[in-house]
Amino acid sequence: MVHGARAAITNIGNKTDRISLWYKGLVERRGLKRAIVALAAKNARIIWSLLRNDTEYQVAV
Repeated sequence: MVHGARAAITNIGNKTDRISLWYKGLVERRGLKRAIVALAAKNARIIWSLLRNDTEYQVAV
């Protein structure tokens, strides 16, 4: 999960979606390494919820 979160950093760039803005703010507040772990934990919670509830991921509009 952490490796995936680290890879996501390279694709954030100038994106303005909600998760990208959250991540950029988190990096500013907590630093890069903590932000990577936080993103991995957030993704794990999302995946767990999807599997537990047997639902598909829906992008917020």
